[in-house]
Amino acid sequence: MSSIEQVLDTKKEISAQGKFIRMSPTKVERVLNQIRGKSYSQASKLLTFMPYRSCQPINKILLSAASNAKNKYNISKKDLVLKSAFVDKGPTLKRFRPRSQGRGFKIQKPTCHITLSLSVAD
Repeated sequence: MSSIEQVLDTKKEISAQGKFIRMSPTKVERVLNQIRGKSYSQASKLLTFMPYRSCQPINKILLSAASNAKNKYNISKKDLVLKSAFVDKGPTLKRFRPRSQGRGFKIQKPTCHITLSLSVAD
C-alpha cells in the first residue's frame, strides 16, 4: 500500500443523502445543530428521544450512512463520528386554499435535502 493510499484510508468520509423530504429546512437545521460533531451512538440516541418530527428522517439517513461505512469500507458503527450535517432547500410545492369571496390564498409546502457525512474517529 502506497503512502497516498494510507492517507486516503485514514481520512475516509462516508456520506448519505435524503432528498425531497417534506419539511421545512429551518426545522431540520434546528435538529442537525444538536447532533453535529457527536459520535454515531450519541447522535442516534439523541434523535430517538428528541420530540421533533424531523428526527425520524434524519435518523434514517444516519443509519444509511453507517450502513454505507459497514458495507463499503468494513468500518463498525462505534468508530464513526458525524463530521458534517447540513440541509439544503428543495423545491416548494405550491397549493391554493379557497377563501371567502372567490379569493385563493397561497399555501407553500417546503421540501429539503439532508446530507450527513460520517468519518472515522481520531
